[in-house]
Amino acid sequence: MLLTVIVFFLVLGLLVLAHELGHFLSARRFGVKAEEFGFGFPPRIFGLYKKDGKWRKVWGDKKISDAPGTIYSFNWIPLGGFVKIKGENGETKEADSFTAKSIWRRAVMLSAGVIMNIALAAFIIIIGLMIGLPQMLQDLPAGVKVKSSMIQIVDVVPDSPAAKADFKVGDILLNIDKQTFSRYAQVQDFVNEHNGQELSYTIKRGQDLINKQVTPITMASTGKGGIGIGIAEVGIVRYPWYLAIVEGLKSTGLLLWAIILGFVGLLGRIFSGQNVSAEVAGPVGIATLTGQMVAMGWVYVLQFTAILSLNLAVINILPIPALDGGRLVFLLIEKIRGKPVRQEIEALIHNIFFILLLLLIFLITFKDVAKLGCLSCQLKQIFHL
Repeated sequence: MLLTVIVFFLVLGLLVLAHELGHFLSARRFGVKAEEFGFGFPPRIFGLYKKDGKWRKVWGDKKISDAPGTIYSFNWIPLGGFVKIKGENGETKEADSFTAKSIWRRAVMLSAGVIMNIALAAFIIIIGLMIGLPQMLQDLPAGVKVKSSMIQIVDVVPDSPAAKADFKVGDILLNIDKQTFSRYAQVQDFVNEHNGQELSYTIKRGQDLINKQVTPITMASTGKGGIGIGIAEVGIVRYPWYLAIVEGLKSTGLLLWAIILGFVGLLGRIFSGQNVSAEVAGPVGIATLTGQMVAMGWVYVLQFTAILSLNLAVINILPIPALDGGRLVFLLIEKIRGKPVRQEIEALIHNIFFILLLLLIFLITFKDVAKLGCLSCQLKQIFHL
């Protein structure tokens, strides 16, 4: 309950804070003044800034006009943070402002948040591999250590006996008719031998043990008996530090590419008019998934955080106004035209798309809630009430 809420805010806060830190560090690197770097979102609790070699404090939302450098603010809403860069909206062209810098420097500053999210994902995966992350036990390099080997459900075929019995991806298969297995081939052979006979499956979902009675049928895809699940041998795999770095960078690249392909496919289905509601999750859906990861263990939370960070990077680089990618498009237009788009027009376009994005988030959140039929049911699912 409370743990799920805390972890959800910590994960989301970390991702947003890392993104904004990328913008902040790149701005400082190019001599652009960061007027404020906030931990959390306003209203402000208090702020700190340095003047004449001494740190000064200001309480509440009082305007600070004498801060020569960055104001580091601590705010009430615990959702990551924000950075306010001088001239980012074209209000000034002073030498230390965003608009005074060259196009390529502005492009780097806009891209830095995405780069930081990718770097954060790589760091989390590398650290996770050093302490042990869940992974399929296939083609592992020499020198790794495996513990907690298990057989896990990695796919559930729609309209299959497993789907009708409410098997879920991530469930751990403990035994069938009291018989345990160490290899997925043993499971396949056992189920095929008992085709048409009711079997008792014992699975572990989070911390819960669940028994399900399911009768295998002949699967059209294999011609053998089955209930419609994909299974794999998985375990907590720990790498030596030198292998963790190499494998972590490799895994980050593969995950990033898979997410990009996933977004391309998703956009293709949207423009072709197909229903994609089941493939998109909003804040409520992410909170639900966070609760499931917490129940499975902290290594799963680590893995989930890295995947979310990469998703945030890909979303932000999309060429949509109000996102970093959309602002990069306007820089490209400026480069082609030899002059920037009028600030009023660009601001209007960004504001319109920002409102549309908020409406989209609201719609996705509504659908997340509707999946369980009512708001109270969804809240119980999120907070384990």
